[in-house]
Amino acid sequence: MDIPRDPIILVSYVNTKLRDHFATLEEFCQTCEVDEEELRATLSAIDYQYDEITNQFV
Repeated sequence: MDIPRDPIILVSYVNTKLRDHFATLEEFCQTCEVDEEELRATLSAIDYQYDEITNQFV
């Protein structure tokens, strides 16, 4: 699955997918064949961290 490359668009895309379709980041990454560590690093570079409680990058 192609995901956006631009980090700002990516955070919105991932958060929408997490909100609407996936209970966890791990489930999203497995289903969409996304490297979780790479995703976390990309979003961390723009000051977003995954919050397990809200299941969103904040």
